[in-house]
Amino acid sequence: MSAPAETIAVFGGSFDPPHVGHVLVACWARVAAGADRVLVVPSYRHPFGKRSAPYELRLELCALAMRELRDVEISDVERTLGEAPSRTLDVLEALAARHPRARLRLVIGADILAETDRWHRWDDVVRLAPPLVVGRGGHPLPAGCPFAMPEISSTEVRARLATGASIDGLVPPAVAHALRASGWSYGESVEAS
Repeated sequence: MSAPAETIAVFGGSFDPPHVGHVLVACWARVAAGADRVLVVPSYRHPFGKRSAPYELRLELCALAMRELRDVEISDVERTLGEAPSRTLDVLEALAARHPRARLRLVIGADILAETDRWHRWDDVVRLAPPLVVGRGGHPLPAGCPFAMPEISSTEVRARLATGASIDGLVPPAVAHALRASGWSYGESVEAS
């Protein structure tokens, strides 16, 4: 078998909305963790039915958030998988088919390590895309994990938006502007993510 043409880091999530922590993680995966490219993959249908901003808006917000980062792209692969909520393995298999010569790596937060028993076929996920684990504020850094995402969450951003509080410094200015211009309201929808 020939060597992989490139290493692609797959960074999935609801990105509802994307914040500066997400931007930092994508940057880390690209420049410090050995990825040639990073694919940011917003979820199309949340597996637990959580109410999210419209998919097209989240795609646009991700593009705005990541636009300054070289070799970081937004992928709509989840939309192509159909209406049912997709699982990580489904996404990775679709990306492997699209990029057959690439080595995939899944970007996950350290908080996820304690939940892998709840994932669909976690061992197959690891086989297909060995994880790049990033620390998460409020959780201990696992061995070999040199970087932690700042303690910023989309939940906090949504809560601030719902109450009219400032989100300055939590999201890139272009994301804040696009959220205001979209007219989308999070109202009381501030579930954790």
